[in-house]
Amino acid sequence: KQLLAPLACEQTRVRVLAERAMNRALEGGCQVPIGSYATIEKDEAKSGQLFLRGLVGSIDGSQLLTAEIRGALADAEQLGNQLAHSLLAQGADKILQQVYGEQ
Repeated sequence: KQLLAPLACEQTRVRVLAERAMNRALEGGCQVPIGSYATIEKDEAKSGQLFLRGLVGSIDGSQLLTAEIRGALADAEQLGNQLAHSLLAQGADKILQQVYGEQ
């Protein structure tokens, strides 16, 4: 761990935590049309805020559901979970059931 410590990037860690939490909550994998993208936006206080965008699409591309969320960096995983639930509320569960049924 000590040798790898200089390679650690806190901003990358926070973004990946949020993205993975969303994907995990949607039970996504490499073959599922789920995407997420997290960035850190600097606010006036320079403390930063996490912005997370997610999407779920049908295999043929006829449906594309998107959602976004912002919040504190310390809440990265919670934000990812909230975003997943927002997508599910839009109907992502139906799309994913169809996708999983075709695999």
